[in-house]
Amino acid sequence: MRVANLSGRLVLIRHHRAVDVAEASDGLFASDPQAVYDRWQEFTAWAAAAELPDGAAFDERDLGAPVPAPRQVFAIGLNYREHAAESGFAVPDTLPPVFTKFASAITGPVTEVALPPGGHTDWEVELVAVIGKRAHHAEPSWEYVAGLTAGQDLSERITQMAGPAPQFGLGKSFPGFAPMGPWLVSLEEFANLDELELGCSINGAEMQKGRTRDLVFSVPALIAKLSAVLPLLPGDVIFTGTPAGVGLGRNPQRWLAPGDELVSYVEGIGELHQTFIEGGH
Repeated sequence: MRVANLSGRLVLIRHHRAVDVAEASDGLFASDPQAVYDRWQEFTAWAAAAELPDGAAFDERDLGAPVPAPRQVFAIGLNYREHAAESGFAVPDTLPPVFTKFASAITGPVTEVALPPGGHTDWEVELVAVIGKRAHHAEPSWEYVAGLTAGQDLSERITQMAGPAPQFGLGKSFPGFAPMGPWLVSLEEFANLDELELGCSINGAEMQKGRTRDLVFSVPALIAKLSAVLPLLPGDVIFTGTPAGVGLGRNPQRWLAPGDELVSYVEGIGELHQTFIEGGH
């Protein structure tokens, strides 16, 4: 099952066509794409049994983030060994670094992003897990996950490292710095959740390529670690970390520039397309 946000309305994607959920369910489910996660089990049961119409053609430029307004956004650092090495840090052994991206940075899969003036904006392709069931003091399990989507943890490194202590949340939350999509894919769609390839390219040149088998902390492990501290709520998102190949770790370092086209992907999900323009003050 593929769930998307088309022009602000909840849709199911079937055979590359969009079925409006509110219309197909006769109002049983609201059109709000975020609201469905609070009723995820009920929704999946309905979607499996419903006789759905053929749906309508759509333009991917009209897609928003499949999780447009999560209550909590968790981002995990140093969760691939080679990325930890290129960043100059040891691989975490008991708890990975956890930070946030503020929700105002969230956008859909096809966007134009203004670069912060004077900044060093970097790329980080990530698998994003979306919570579909409340988890608190949970055991490691996929049962709490509604589905997976692709994400980019765009990061302005100067702001991120400014001040007496790092400003991870601010440096990673400029407008457009959290694209997600193109849709959420439910877990039964994947043959092997531990073998998903993810990567990105700039202007056609490959920058990152990794596989989810290389995660230091798997998605179930992250759920257990995070929920040991606080409840994970339906519709929360977890950016699970990025593989090696970011601009910060290159010699010479490479930053995104006006005119660059960044294409990111996760196997079995789809692509994100970001074009960068010069930002104003």
